Amino acid sequence: MSESERPDRLGGREITVEDVRSLAGPSTPHFALQIRNRIRRLIAGLPADHPARLEGERQIARLTDLAHFSGDPRGPG
Repeated sequence: MSESERPDRLGGREITVEDVRSLAGPSTPHFALQIRNRIRRLIAGLPADHPARLEGERQIARLTDLAHFSGDPRGPG
């Protein structure tokens, strides 16, 4: 899985909650950190109270937890 983003998500249109969910939906422990990074980049420029940013932060936390079950955990044990 690539960490590069689809051009239509990065273009001139507003990021939506559905954009975040479409990235997070197919996550598995093995790819959780890559998906987390893609979501982090996607929501980086959004205001703190933007619905897509709130959903993105929720999904980032979930994906970080999910990555611990990949059999290849990163960071301190």
